[in-house]
This record gives sequence, structure tokens and C-alpha cells, in this order.
Amino acid sequence: MKRVLITGAAGFLGSHLCDRFIAEGYHVIGMDNLITGDMRNIQHLFKLEHFEFYHHDVSKFVFVPGDLDYILHFASPASPIDYLKIPIQTLKVGSLGTHNLLGLAKAKKARMLIASTSEVYGDPLVHPQTEDYWGNVNPVGPRGVYDEAKRFQEAITMAYHTFHKLETRIVRIFNTYGPRMRLNDGRVLPTFIGQAMRNEPLTAFGDGSQTRSFCYVSDLVDGIYKLLLSDYALPVNIGNPAEITINEFGEEILKLTASTQKIIHTPLPKDDPKQRKPDITLARKLLGWEPKVSRAEGLKITLDYFKSLSPEELAKSAPRFA
Repeated sequence: MKRVLITGAAGFLGSHLCDRFIAEGYHVIGMDNLITGDMRNIQHLFKLEHFEFYHHDVSKFVFVPGDLDYILHFASPASPIDYLKIPIQTLKVGSLGTHNLLGLAKAKKARMLIASTSEVYGDPLVHPQTEDYWGNVNPVGPRGVYDEAKRFQEAITMAYHTFHKLETRIVRIFNTYGPRMRLNDGRVLPTFIGQAMRNEPLTAFGDGSQTRSFCYVSDLVDGIYKLLLSDYALPVNIGNPAEITINEFGEEILKLTASTQKIIHTPLPKDDPKQRKPDITLARKLLGWEPKVSRAEGLKITLDYFKSLSPEELAKSAPRFA
């Protein structure tokens, strides 16, 4: 049985990856320091023979006994509301954490996949974004702690690949949604749904003309799984190219939730990307992958998940940043 280490295992994406690898017959070792992760996301796995969990910060030395075939590094705050609160930890998990895990992969002769992000493109001047675009990132702006951590993560991963001949993979993840998102994580989708469910106006930044492209989590996980098992070492975009403005997206949420509220507009945060759409030509050609779940279908499943939360969880709210 192949063994895989997944960092950030108690987070939104990490927990879904744990589910996928368990379903594929792997022995899964989850690791998380629980700064933004939630044990409830993986509590259903603890009864399984082939799942184990380490409560650990990967910015410190990482030791895992036994063989490892794969490492997937998904440990990191991923929402501006988180990385603006813990900027140093965000930089450390992308730099020291990645270095520690690359060293572990080298020692175990394991293949390592890192979770990079569309944020490496910054506020893009090229649209849609292709993997050969170098980006437009402000390294000293409020989002720089996350953007530059991920850019460094890509650089050190490629250095280990070229210098140590380590098997590495890099996925650039675009906006993803689905069950287990935190309702108060500050991103637009859970914020809009939470506001609609609480019968509050929806808060859109700027004039709401900026765009995002939302990929349902099962599609993303499928793309990551296929990339891991491919023989391609350079970055690959995984996301859904169905682009929509924030205003249009807000109207979809209002309709979905049967809310009679309206969309109100607040100032646009510094360096907030004006547009975001992945070019997935490479993923289609290389992996035979493209998203299958429509936004209408995915949003209904996600809304049902949020409806299952307790009134106390629903009452939580946070200012929106992305």
C-alpha cells in the first residue's frame, strides 16, 4: 500500500484530498497545526485503519516514520483575513515549511506536490492567465506575504528538482469552493452565502465589476490527483475558466437563497485582483482534465452544507477581503 503525507490535512482542500487518497487505496498521514484547520473536517477518518494524524507545524523539523511515496504540501493560510492576521507564519510555512518537506521528500525518495496559487499572478496584466505569465505582484503590499511565500515555494521546489533531481509537481490553484469552507474565512463565496442566510445585504468590493472563476472542490482534487501521477514538473493551472463578475455572482447567490436583500459596495482593498481566469489549455492537453461540475450544481451542494451548520456557526461573520 502506497503511503502519502498530506500537510494542511484538516483544512478545506487538505481534508478533501485525504478523502480522495483514502478512496484510492492509499495509507494517508495527515499533518496540521490547526491554526486555520478544523478537526471536524477529518473526524470521520480517524476510525479508519489507513489514516493517521500528526498535530505539527511544518515550519519546524518534520519527521515521519516509515516509507513515503508522495508528499502533498497544502499547509498554509489561504484567505487574506487569515494571512493578514498571521503574516509571519504565512511566510514561514511557504519557505521553512516547504524546505523541511523537500528535505523529507529527498530523504524518503518521495514525489512531492506543492499547492501554489493563482495569486502568483498578482493583479494580472495578462488575461486569461497562462502558466508562462510571470505575474504582477506587489511584494510589500498587504497580500505580498502570501503571494511571495508561494512564489518562493515554487522557486525552491524547482531548485530541488533541478539540483537534487527530486520528483516534484506544482499546481497553481484558482478560486475553489465547496463543503468545509469556513463560513467566516473572508472569501467572497462563504461571505455572500452567510450574509444571504442571515438576511443581510451582500457586500461587494469596488463597483463589483472585478471577476473570479470558481472551481468546485471535487474537480480541483481530481486535477491535483492527475497532476501528481503525471510526469510534468513545471507549474500547471487547475481551475474553472467560467468567469463571472462579483456583481453577477452576488445575484446568483441572492437567487439561490431566495433572499430579497441587495448588493452594496464597499471600497476595493489594496492590490485586490481586478480579474481572474485560468487558461487550462495545458491541463486539458497534459492531464486530460477539465472541470465537470457546473457552478449551479456546486453552489447548491455548498449551500446545503452551510445550511447544516449550527446557528452559532452561522452567526459568525468576518470582514471580506477576497
